[in-house]
Amino acid sequence: MEAKVLKDLIIIAGPTAVGKTSISIKLANSLNGEIISADSMQIYKYMDIGSAKVTKEEMEGIPHHLIDIIVPKINYSAAQYKKDAEKCINDITSRGRVPLLVGGTGLYINSLIYNYNFTEAVKDENYRKELEKLALEKGKEYVHGLLKEVDIDSYYRLYPNDLKRVIRALEVHKLTGKTISEFNNNESLYDIPYNLYYYVLTIGRSILYERINARVDIMIEKGLVNEVIKLKEMGYTSDMQSMKGIGYKEILFYLEDKISFNEAVDMIKQGSRNYAKRQLTWFRKDTRVNWIDKGSFNNEDDIVEYILRDIQLKKNI
Repeated sequence: MEAKVLKDLIIIAGPTAVGKTSISIKLANSLNGEIISADSMQIYKYMDIGSAKVTKEEMEGIPHHLIDIIVPKINYSAAQYKKDAEKCINDITSRGRVPLLVGGTGLYINSLIYNYNFTEAVKDENYRKELEKLALEKGKEYVHGLLKEVDIDSYYRLYPNDLKRVIRALEVHKLTGKTISEFNNNESLYDIPYNLYYYVLTIGRSILYERINARVDIMIEKGLVNEVIKLKEMGYTSDMQSMKGIGYKEILFYLEDKISFNEAVDMIKQGSRNYAKRQLTWFRKDTRVNWIDKGSFNNEDDIVEYILRDIQLKKNI
């Protein structure tokens, strides 16, 4: 039987504001690479400031993919991301270049690096709506509690606020009589078509929080409020997936006179810090991650050199 030819896939992930962009561009320059964004906000057109979207100047001529691909009124799923990212990986590889997946949206990253075949299972829209209604009437905790009886692994793995995945776990069990874990055990969870080189950047919590707060201040200075005003004028509303992103929903509250400007800014900073915590928790679940503490290096060039050496070492094993 002919051995499967695996494509190289380098991932640079980490919490918001940790400094993924600069390091990934230096790496791409060294590796003849192109960058595929794994960011659930940078996919949207017109949402530049609040998503901290990489600028043309920052790209330094490195091709970037899956940025500005849809308008904010469109809902975009991890399943769609997987299809789009796979096309990019195949295209980049076919041209003899190296794909680098860069971002902090763990669900997007996992869609590519886990063999989640259960996502192809049939759906039960009525059951989903029934569970969504239950969540509104009795709370997300109640729906999350339903997992305890049928899928104890998902009950402990998922948070009540992760309602979509809670509902999906319940739906898979209802349709198949199996848990998501059982599906993944029957298939090979790590049977993916890639040689994976997975790096997650970290930095001391106090430094990270300072960086997050400073980034929010910069967003305000660059005109985040005007960006949200323009989005409103274009017809984009608070019930859209895109406008529920951190930075956008808080400014919408302010523009609707629900909170003060200072409260909005504080909420964005707090929401971003909480998001960073959730991101780190997410990445810790994957044993394939190579953790890189930026505080252990003198500068970004040293980090890039470390990653390049590590990739070469793994290739030689």
